[in-house]
Amino acid sequence: MEVSILFKIGAIGILTTVICQIFQHQGRNDLSTLTGLAGLVIILIIVLTMVSNLFDTIKGLFELY
Repeated sequence: MEVSILFKIGAIGILTTVICQIFQHQGRNDLSTLTGLAGLVIILIIVLTMVSNLFDTIKGLFELY
């Protein structure tokens, strides 16, 4: 696993948190919630891609077809 992926996930989390705080201070709680959900979905897509690559590697290692 590369360290850059961890930095990318951390950056997305920090950016999402900052945007959520800005929306909450403006009284736009609906947009704040949607921003938080969007950040979560982006991070889940990254993690699911990594897990899929892991399973492909394991399948190739043991040649389970």
